[in-house]
Amino acid sequence: MDEDKLLEKLILSGAVSIAGIDSETGEFLYQFTPILKDVHPQLYHEYMNHVNEEIMGLWERGFLNIDFMEDNPRVTLTQKAFDQNELSSLSKEDKWAIEEIKRSIASK
Repeated sequence: MDEDKLLEKLILSGAVSIAGIDSETGEFLYQFTPILKDVHPQLYHEYMNHVNEEIMGLWERGFLNIDFMEDNPRVTLTQKAFDQNELSSLSKEDKWAIEEIKRSIASK
């Protein structure tokens, strides 16, 4: 299945939603919803692996704290995650990840 058809299927099933618009390109930004796990388990696992790698990378660079002693490790932001100088050194993807973590923490 080509990417456009897969994206359409995921949107129609509720596994993907529009998260916003990229201010630089004007393109839609998408996010996965919890439904993805049931609709496309393989993509869900690939996505979760990517998220875990991203979180570990941000932790290694000092943007996140993670309590590895917990059964379900809790992720918190460090002061570095709010420092515009530090954030400017990150890739677009890393900045997006930090913003998503901030959004996720704020919604709890």
